[in-house]
Amino acid sequence: MKIGVTFPRDGLRNDPAAARDFAQAAESLGYDHLHAGDHVLGRPGLQDSGRPQIDPFILFSHLAAVTSRIGFVAGIMVLPQRQTVLVAKQTTGLDVLSGGRLRLAFSVGWNDLEYQALNQNFHNRGRRMEEQVEVLRALWTQDSVEFIGRFHRISGLALNPLPVQRPIPLWMAGYADSALRRIARLADGWFPHSPPGVAPGAGPEVIAPTLETVRSYVVEAGRDLSDFGVNGSVSMLNRSPDDWRKSLDAWASVAATHIHVSTAVSPSTTMEQHMDALRRFREEALPNEATR
Repeated sequence: MKIGVTFPRDGLRNDPAAARDFAQAAESLGYDHLHAGDHVLGRPGLQDSGRPQIDPFILFSHLAAVTSRIGFVAGIMVLPQRQTVLVAKQTTGLDVLSGGRLRLAFSVGWNDLEYQALNQNFHNRGRRMEEQVEVLRALWTQDSVEFIGRFHRISGLALNPLPVQRPIPLWMAGYADSALRRIARLADGWFPHSPPGVAPGAGPEVIAPTLETVRSYVVEAGRDLSDFGVNGSVSMLNRSPDDWRKSLDAWASVAATHIHVSTAVSPSTTMEQHMDALRRFREEALPNEATR
């Protein structure tokens, strides 16, 4: 498994130097990737949307300039509330500036108020995302795109430059059966996150039945399971190093390919505590193995 870390949800108190220090520390300790979530808008008390959220494309542009190896995972981002061609341009720019270190994780989202504020249709978001994926991959790989679909029309246009990765890896999240079938057909991997009504950081014992289902759909779609990834998560909050190791073993038992670790150790984790957690997890949960 490739082990990464989640960029702290407190935004490291919106300090750009702290963001740099966190990313550089994670890279120096050998972590594979840095993961950052996303909401465009939110309000306090509305699930996790009221917490600090720096746009991942902007955050990772900042961090790409001060790192050289660590990967960047933007997600989970709600693709259907965004303009597809603009996302293609933004992700291409980030992939170029980072030297091909970007991975994406998209979903259809749950917040109808956010869709409303962004002037996008909440009710056809699943159908639109399927077409968006097709458009993104065409724009990432072709010198001239001709596309006429239900929601997009592109006539002989293209991105310049194209990304380093052609196409950029595109993963998806979701739990509804329609989402799982979409993921199995179209995504490079599944971001389990947590099922509805379950606290973030759910382990494989919770998502195992759904994982079995999505893998069966991958096979049904005629795809090779060895090319399909699973990105789990491990929380350090109120847990011991033995608990961390047990979580890693559990994810390994279901053949997860990637993990991201949350370094929050309390609801008000300080920068110093985040940095210490980075080091402790590396030394106490992964003492005898490389993370990349």
